[in-house]
Amino acid sequence: MIGVVSKPGQVAVVEEFFELFKTPWEMYVPGRTYDVVIVTTDEVPEADCRLLVAYGAGPKSSDLRHGVMVQATATGGLLETKGARVPIYGELATLRITGSGAPFIETPAGTAGARISQPGGAIVLRVGYDLFEEVRALLTTGQPVQYAQIPTLDIHIRMLRNWILDEELTVLEVPPAPAGCSLMACLTHDIDFVAIRDHKFDHTMFGFLYRATFGALRRLLEGRISFGRFLACWRAAASLPLVHLGWAKDFWAPFPWYLQVEKGIPATYFLIPFKRHAGDNVPGKHASRRATAYDAGDIRDWAARLLNEGCELGVHGIDSWHSVEKGKAERDRLAEVTGKDPAGTRAHWLLNGPATPSVLEQSGYAYDSTCGFNHTVGYLNGTTQAFRPIGATTLLELPMHIQDGALFYPDRMNLSEAQAETLCSDLIAKGVQYGGVLTLLWHDRSHGPERFWGDFYVGLLRSVKKTSVWFGSAGQVVNWFRQRRSVRFETAGGVVTVQAPAAGSSDATLPPLALLTWRRVSDDRGPRGTAGYESTEVFWSAAASGSSAAPAGPATETSAKLSEVATGVSRS
Repeated sequence: MIGVVSKPGQVAVVEEFFELFKTPWEMYVPGRTYDVVIVTTDEVPEADCRLLVAYGAGPKSSDLRHGVMVQATATGGLLETKGARVPIYGELATLRITGSGAPFIETPAGTAGARISQPGGAIVLRVGYDLFEEVRALLTTGQPVQYAQIPTLDIHIRMLRNWILDEELTVLEVPPAPAGCSLMACLTHDIDFVAIRDHKFDHTMFGFLYRATFGALRRLLEGRISFGRFLACWRAAASLPLVHLGWAKDFWAPFPWYLQVEKGIPATYFLIPFKRHAGDNVPGKHASRRATAYDAGDIRDWAARLLNEGCELGVHGIDSWHSVEKGKAERDRLAEVTGKDPAGTRAHWLLNGPATPSVLEQSGYAYDSTCGFNHTVGYLNGTTQAFRPIGATTLLELPMHIQDGALFYPDRMNLSEAQAETLCSDLIAKGVQYGGVLTLLWHDRSHGPERFWGDFYVGLLRSVKKTSVWFGSAGQVVNWFRQRRSVRFETAGGVVTVQAPAAGSSDATLPPLALLTWRRVSDDRGPRGTAGYESTEVFWSAAASGSSAAPAGPATETSAKLSEVATGVSRS
């Protein structure tokens, strides 16, 4: 069990951190015995524990007796730990070790973490930054582009877990991936256009003609597209009059292509609720271009077809990111068209503000999937997990990780397909490593001319399918995370009891949760910290047992296994 001593304003952040690191914990109670105590306050209690982790850039009341002192502080920095780079966004202290401690975290400026052995075998880790302030920054402000590909929050979880394991303690955890799976994947599509024939002599039509002719020629000369794609662009441009007359196929039509490529996968489509409305409070000099030529009412038949195919429909919000009244109106509009209340939203142009989570929650949305980069790919909030934004009560945020436009637009990353494949392969590998979900965004017309990003998308799906992945719609993935968040740990008599979701309270169509016990694998061949870690997995599902997996008197084989694991983490 972990006990936490945090600053008064950190309680909500602490609670969310331990929803992401799903392991037994509680706010520290003086007089109780713990395996681990985490402290971010300046005053460090005399805790009865085997491992004390004292975070913070400022001096601690215990620094003198632990033989460390704060040498210097700076805003931000980069940690090097076991080969991983970890950006720090708040205050970071370098420490001077005056006693018998040893450094275990380094920065270019010096030591940022010291390990001190105490009489009786207890260990103190003095860390020169505040973990929970880092979590707050990641879940609110997010990361800058230069660190976009680093899952910083997930690495903080891994670091803490490994520090605990390095002291020969056991960690009990409900991991952020279904039992038997490495990760989840969520396919999403922002539908900004449904047909090029909707655009006559406007910016969209002329923009297409330029990119499909002179733009295609330039990319051919630069070696960025093949001669075959160059010809296809010119053919599409030449066919535009026939498309407008209805004599040729509309090459922007998105739904038939996606339904074929993603057959059997429940993708999520975000639909515009009101056409010809750019929205309010839109930043930038081209705000009027945010208005669309279609809305959900124009594609009622396709909306019904998508739902019938097992897909999910969400709101591609215009003003819901800043207005409760307009957010409700946008939900009502999609519900009127589809006959089903939409659970989620993603803002058009990915607009958001500090109050957005609260506004969306009051508008009736269960989840948002706006948090992601427009100009790069990666982890805006540093995580692969759905999380509850600071300021929200029930709303969960499903982060978006890979966007087609960010990869290929000339004014964004402007990658070749080979470069994009390397980068996406790295993000898939990190998904396998950390679990959680990999959320993809491919826009409506990206498969057709002049973009031709469809072949890359097919290859990307093929790469994801090579992992042990579960595909779910945005709503299904969020509901899986809600099911995981509903798991509770209770401790009595030194034994941890796992409270699984109650029978009937969970969606039995979702994949089951897992329960892991982590242990350090001893390795005497190298220095401390080079050893690996192993875990034991126990499966359970909502259908198997909705009752507490208590250590005594298991009623089923599933609860017996949970009992065995739970008993294994009790302190002797």
